Amino acid sequence: AVAKETDAEILERLGERFNILTDMTKAVKKGDVRAMIVSGPPGVGKSFGVEKVLEKHDVFANVADDSKLKKYEVVKGAMSAIGLYKKLFEYSDRKCILVFDDCDSVFQDELSLNILKAALDSGKKRRIHWNADSALLRREGIPDTFTFSGAVIFITNINFTECKSKTLKPHLEALQSRCHYVDLTINSLRDKLLRIKQVIADGMLDEYEFQDFEKDAIVNFIDVNKKKMRELSLRMALKVADLKKSMPHNWQQVAQVTCMRG
Repeated sequence: AVAKETDAEILERLGERFNILTDMTKAVKKGDVRAMIVSGPPGVGKSFGVEKVLEKHDVFANVADDSKLKKYEVVKGAMSAIGLYKKLFEYSDRKCILVFDDCDSVFQDELSLNILKAALDSGKKRRIHWNADSALLRREGIPDTFTFSGAVIFITNINFTECKSKTLKPHLEALQSRCHYVDLTINSLRDKLLRIKQVIADGMLDEYEFQDFEKDAIVNFIDVNKKKMRELSLRMALKVADLKKSMPHNWQQVAQVTCMRG
């Protein structure tokens, strides 16, 4: 049997994974990596880690030779097949980066999946086609085929390696084979709790100007009630911190009502 990880070993593993995410995002920015999938549960800092790197490296800045070129966009939520096609065309230049954050609805649509496979392909030439007549594309001057030279980062809550769906699994395997896959390995309550502690230690609550004992009280409250929390995530830690800041005398009672089940 594999020995159980200590807290220190888990923190080291998580720190290493997020450092790899940072390095991989930098590689996407430089153009060395053209497609990446980031997998992990909601609320652990996947999106923040990616966006922080892209912003730091001035992806939003206009370039002198092409001031109208959009450099980077994060697309969130539901996405139709034709919406996906249009967005990829809009960001098809080799200097562009398109980030799909929590757009898992594309996995439920065959056409969207095929478009995404083409966009994430590891080949040097990625040709994307729209094989149906579309008045919308004609009206907006979008061709029915184009070469996609941009980069794509796909951020998802789905664990590709543990998917049990017979319908979805082959598609996920096809996507995984086409690009770099970063699994943040946050799979248990213990992992999530230690991730929260790690980010708080790194300064997530500094803006609240709490004393150390107040931060410890927040972490301890989440730890004691981790199985009852509506969600064990960085977002939940911030919710609890908001309550402690605004209601210092009864924040725990309020948090039991607003942040916990039953």
